[in-house]
Formats: sequence, C-alpha cells, structure tokens
Amino acid sequence: MKNKKNLYYLSPALLALIMFSSNFLNPGIFETGTANFSVWFILSLFAFACGWLINKTLGWILGGKITFAVIVATSIISLLFVSFFENFFNPGSLLVENIILYTLRNITLGLMGFFGMAVEETYKLQQENAELRNKTEGYEGENSNLRKEALLLFEEAKIKAGKIVLEAEKKSADIINKKNRVDQQLQELLQIEREILRKYENEKD
Repeated sequence: MKNKKNLYYLSPALLALIMFSSNFLNPGIFETGTANFSVWFILSLFAFACGWLINKTLGWILGGKITFAVIVATSIISLLFVSFFENFFNPGSLLVENIILYTLRNITLGLMGFFGMAVEETYKLQQENAELRNKTEGYEGENSNLRKEALLLFEEAKIKAGKIVLEAEKKSADIINKKNRVDQQLQELLQIEREILRKYENEKD
C-alpha cells in the first residue's frame, strides 16, 4: 500500500522535472515559429497530463496543494540557477529580465498542470452526474423522497463542478494579469535603464 502511495507522488515529481527542464531550452521558445510552438505545445501537453494524473491519484485538494508547492519550489530553484549561472541562461540580457522570463515559464507550465487537474475533476464529476442520472431514472417507480434526494445530489455535484471550473478560470486570469503587470514593469524598467545610460553617455561626452 505504501509503495502504491509513493507511486502517486511520481506525477508531481515529473511535473517539477518538466518545469525545471524548460529552463534549459532555447530562450527563443516564446518567439513566433512552428518549431518553437511545437516544443512549447509538447511541454504544455506533458504538464497537462501530469496535472490529470495528480488529480486522479491524489485528489483535487491534496493534489492542488502539492502542485502549488511544486510551482513555488521550482520557481525558486530556477531563480537561483538563473542568478548564479547568469552567463549560461540567455547571456547578453538583463538579469532581471532573465529571472522574469524563466519564472514565467515555470508558472505557465504549472498553470497547465492546474488546468489538467481541473479538467480531470470536471470529467470525474460529469461521470458521477451521469451515474446519478441513471440512478434517478431507475428510481422513477420508487419512493418520491429517494428521487428527490438523488436530484439534490446531482445538482450539488453539478454546482461543485461549476465552482471548480470557475476557480480554475480565476486562477488562470490571475496568472495572466500578473504576467501582464510584470511585462509592463519590465518595459518600464528597461526604459528607465536606457534613459540612465543615455544621460551617463551625455555627461561623459
């Protein structure tokens, strides 16, 4: 039994490995192009599959906590790697820009893991809804109280599925908003740096 539980934690470990290994890919992966899109699509697909397995084995609550911890831990480790090995990770760029770029990679893949969890949970709840629907059809000739109870369970499962989907969409929107704010702040930071360099060159002349 313990060995089986230990196997359940392979999915979060694999998700962490996928997120961390993305740091060693070409920085131009976010640029337009069929090859770049294919690589990123495959990574996202693997992260989605890991999230699906995490929710299937560990459940929505425990799996969500573990996935969030994996995102935070992997982002911190990536930040340290980018800071200490600045010359290896996208040399010629600003350190702050590299940190933001690689952190966004990890967050994006982690978000795909959450999305996989949400889809699997929704699918599971839909199966439960279908089973409840079949049961309600079989209860037509039985006591009306039992039929009402089954309908209530069906509605409760339907509401729960809707809440999970809304929660996943909210988390996705929050991540996207944070990414947009970080991009804007990075642009402002780069603009300020250019102005400082320009003033320094003018004063030097």
